[in-house]
Amino acid sequence: MQLTVHDAAKILDLSEKTIYRWVKEGKLPAYKVNDQYRFNRAELLEWATARRINVSPEIFAEPEGATGSVFTFADALRSGGVFYRVGGIDKPSVLKSVVEIMPLPEEVDRDFLLKVLLARESLGSTAIGDGIAIPHVRNPIVLHIPRPMVALCFLEQPIDFGAMDGQLVKTLFTLVSPTIRGHLSLLSKLAFALRDNEFHSAVTRQASRQELLDAAARVDQGLTSNSPQVSTEPSSPAAGG
Repeated sequence: MQLTVHDAAKILDLSEKTIYRWVKEGKLPAYKVNDQYRFNRAELLEWATARRINVSPEIFAEPEGATGSVFTFADALRSGGVFYRVGGIDKPSVLKSVVEIMPLPEEVDRDFLLKVLLARESLGSTAIGDGIAIPHVRNPIVLHIPRPMVALCFLEQPIDFGAMDGQLVKTLFTLVSPTIRGHLSLLSKLAFALRDNEFHSAVTRQASRQELLDAAARVDQGLTSNSPQVSTEPSSPAAGG
């Protein structure tokens, strides 16, 4: 879904003047179409998540005419699974381990998925800071899976993912989805979850599977509330720019 400057301003809760300024300064990813700036919904969410910038609940709105079953973040985490002491000595070997252990149907080409994830990393690190990375595909591929899933993997040893804060990555959230709509929704829900203090704490402590699922369920309850802004911590708009 391509967003206008007006859309981006509403989602980031900023003035359109600020959006134009950040684009001209190269701080905000944008495209020029017929002399008008346009924003990719997934890229905008990635950008805001990596910089801990507040996002409006409108980012969770589904595109008009969207159809399909509703899933929760806890559903996606339960489907993808929680894994501990995942092996690997570098980014390619870690991602290979993740793809191998994910509970994917037999018809999914795991080698192809790995290549796509590695290609995405070559465009820019999916590390968002605090030792966390979110391997996924910027332009989602449709996989033959029944529902969106996120696999939470705690690594056996921290890996350099090229994070902006310089921290080694020890936790991966890998996203896969049967639809582009599901991918965007899952990415939005994960961004919200990582701003939830209780869920973030459970991840940092590498809590038990049940504790993590319980925390994810509480995140889902927060997603249904009418909070004015999707964030639990303030941040500097220019951070990481």
